[in-house]
Amino acid sequence: MAANTDSATTKSATTDEFAKLSWRERISYGAGDLAQNLIFGTVGSMLLFYLTTVYGISAAAGATIFLIVRWVNVFWDPWVGAFVDKHNFRAGKYKPYLIYGGIPLTVMTAMLFLPSASLRGNVMYAFIAYLLTALIYSFVNIPYGALNASLTRDNDEVSTLTTVRMTEANIGNLLVYTFLPLFVQLASPNPTSKDIGMFGIHLNLGDYTSPKAGKAYFMVMAIYMVIGFIMLMGTYTGIKERVLPTEEESDAVKYSDLWYEFKNNKPLQVLGFFFLIGFTFMFFGNTVWPFYMQYNIGHSEWLASINLIGSIPGIFLVFLWPIVRKKIGKKQFFYIFLTLFVIGTLILWVWSLPAFKNAIALGYIGRFLMQWGITAATGYMWSLVPEVVSYGEYHSKKRVAGMINAIMGLFFKIGLALGGIIPGYINAFFKFDGTKAVQSAGALAGIQWSMIWLPIVLAFVAMWVMSRYPLSDAEVVRINQAIEAEKKANQL
Repeated sequence: MAANTDSATTKSATTDEFAKLSWRERISYGAGDLAQNLIFGTVGSMLLFYLTTVYGISAAAGATIFLIVRWVNVFWDPWVGAFVDKHNFRAGKYKPYLIYGGIPLTVMTAMLFLPSASLRGNVMYAFIAYLLTALIYSFVNIPYGALNASLTRDNDEVSTLTTVRMTEANIGNLLVYTFLPLFVQLASPNPTSKDIGMFGIHLNLGDYTSPKAGKAYFMVMAIYMVIGFIMLMGTYTGIKERVLPTEEESDAVKYSDLWYEFKNNKPLQVLGFFFLIGFTFMFFGNTVWPFYMQYNIGHSEWLASINLIGSIPGIFLVFLWPIVRKKIGKKQFFYIFLTLFVIGTLILWVWSLPAFKNAIALGYIGRFLMQWGITAATGYMWSLVPEVVSYGEYHSKKRVAGMINAIMGLFFKIGLALGGIIPGYINAFFKFDGTKAVQSAGALAGIQWSMIWLPIVLAFVAMWVMSRYPLSDAEVVRINQAIEAEKKANQL
């Protein structure tokens, strides 16, 4: 499967590890984020809603599926990270996984929404399909994350690369969270003309909670999968791996290094817990948002237009991230944008009050501020991963980018899971019934807890966690220069 001879790792000594990246390479790398949002973001945004309405299983069953699969990932992802660090392909160390994992990933993700009447309500099929999709996704997501630290050590370049990749990631979010539900509604049965809340535009939107909407979900998902795979190929062909472990370092990697790295790398510990909390409340909102619009607000036809406004900061204001960070520092960056998230979330709560449900302007403002805060906080934290990798390399003398990204990916996926599991169980506890068009007061309260109050609490916890992050920009520069100097000395 893997070959060490003529591998990309032997070329690292002849490449510039502080390289300035071309715009083609930056955009090509960012295409991988866009791809993964199109492929797996659909799972985080729509799967629980689909399973508990169209597919016809209970909220508790859906949450349990999420719970079991994510616990499997707890043990699976570290093994994948170690495997990636130990093996090399002739075509590269990390990027070949985009092909070898990308093909089965796109197929399995589409199969999650297979419109078969004989399978409807089959909990075992939903569980196995989701489990296989999640296991394969690790073989794409972890190597892709490791690529971030393999392109260059230059801190400013990493910052610019993060800005570009998050812009493309948020274009993917736009396609997933804004247009995906719109496309599904357009393809769903029993269409009626509805005002979508933007410039008086009316569209024929179907009932995307109906059991008959399965074909609409599958058709839209299949198209998204094809586009996503094309984007992965753009990443594969457009980037160059430069900062890589030597062949000897790869051979020396042990699976136990993951636990050693986490135990002795304090920046990794802090950033990992920040990932966990940040993505938990991010996916709370992503999971519950369709429920909140459908039942608490009562205007699911406004989903696309409000999400479109909410996508603006993540696409058009990302260029402000490095500017803001340079002026106020990385910790203050997170404090400001998490506070913005809290303010936007509170406005969405006000919007749900009976007197304001038809005030679409509150939806626009609240979603805009909420998304500006969350996309900035959870987007820019990826720029800290390469410096955590360098910190570990400096102290352990091993560059285990795969393992560190496995840890980051593990915290990300636990957050993703909790963001689906907890709202699912809250829905079950408060007696949410996906077969009913109108929910009880208790069920509406449960949706509100998942959408508003728990994310606000977790945002404040995330601020406290980030206050413990120990690496300054000056320290990161010193560490990278020391690593480069030691490598040059060893080559003499």
